[in-house]
Amino acid sequence: MRSLIRRATMVAGIAVGVAASLMPAVPASAGSVTGPAANGTYLALGDSVAFGYVPPEAVPPPNYRSAHSFAGYPEDVAQALRVRVWNASCPGETTDSMLVAGVVSNGCENSPGSPTGYRTLYQLHVQYQGTQMEYALRYLAVHRHTQLVTIDIGANDAFLCQETTADHCTSQAELEAVLQEIQANLTAIYTQIRDVAHYHGLLVALTYYSLSYSSPAAEQGALLLNSVITKVTMDFGGKIADGFGAFEGPSMAFGGDTCAAGLRIKLPDGTCDVHPTPAGHLLLARAIEDVVGALPPK
Repeated sequence: MRSLIRRATMVAGIAVGVAASLMPAVPASAGSVTGPAANGTYLALGDSVAFGYVPPEAVPPPNYRSAHSFAGYPEDVAQALRVRVWNASCPGETTDSMLVAGVVSNGCENSPGSPTGYRTLYQLHVQYQGTQMEYALRYLAVHRHTQLVTIDIGANDAFLCQETTADHCTSQAELEAVLQEIQANLTAIYTQIRDVAHYHGLLVALTYYSLSYSSPAAEQGALLLNSVITKVTMDFGGKIADGFGAFEGPSMAFGGDTCAAGLRIKLPDGTCDVHPTPAGHLLLARAIEDVVGALPPK
């Protein structure tokens, strides 16, 4: 998320190539697959949190040449539920770029002031042409026995607003505009999943955690975003996995500091990146598992 993703795309100046443009139109195999296919399939959608993104400053440094080296909460969910996962998430994806090709994202295919992004330089867990939404529709058309779709999306819309406005998206009008955009785009995403792909199975949205539970401003920002995600998801018969609560409890033993609690990736300077550690991903996965329960055998 934020500029960390854009910096990752330039590590060592290595361009792996625009692999997405070379891939077939039908869904490809997942980079990380867990569980027997006989137990159904699982489609994970979203941004860098679902991807399992690690910033370049992390120690040891991440291997951006290999998507297999990244694992997010979807891989943990798949292992626990014994299903096969296709993780189509893209670091820096916004609700807008998920739907519309070529619009400015926060580091997925491009970023403010740059025509390149993570996906144009490095491989995702699955490779596809077009938008993440188009991939989801193709996937669901082919995998009619899909049992679970999860999504986390929206935080990059807010980060993009912060980066592209003079006051860093602090005015009431700008905040309301971002929330309205997220609501409209998420409605469009769910409409396509339900009415175009005719997927009526489990649809679970993961809410965002706060970077600090001791900061009223940080908490309020996360809660505002999560309130929009919750309303739209429930309007479409989806379920809410409480990512906010998943980090809140464990962090309280550390004064509400998710960094000190080991839930966000530690950096050499002693601060933490915004992205979850493996322990953080496990907590997010459990939040999803709590609302999904046991999937029926196929």
